[in-house]
Amino acid sequence: MTGSTADGIHVTNTGGNVTIGDHNTVTSTVHGAPAARDPLQEELLQAVRRLRADLAGVVPTERTAALDGELADAEAEIESTGRADAGRLGRVRRALTDAGAVTGILASGVAVGQAAGALLGG
Repeated sequence: MTGSTADGIHVTNTGGNVTIGDHNTVTSTVHGAPAARDPLQEELLQAVRRLRADLAGVVPTERTAALDGELADAEAEIESTGRADAGRLGRVRRALTDAGAVTGILASGVAVGQAAGALLGG
């Protein structure tokens, strides 16, 4: 604006982020605690984490790798949504069964099976 003065730009009450001009970056940080998880879902999450750690110490097979994949998906689902749905729980139980003896001798494998069973109603 040649020959004039500008007071600048004033933005108020946006309720969000604002950027003006070229080559700007906006970063939004949300503060606050996530909602508390259902205690059974939290129990399952902790059991899944223990089993995944235990699986890292066994000789990997195709079945234990598949189980670890299902456990990773369940962990991510609980972390992002607060719960693992019935379909996910069913896949975890099948993967536990398919992995067979390895999960049967690991206390963490038994704990995941029990937690999933409790959430599925049996």
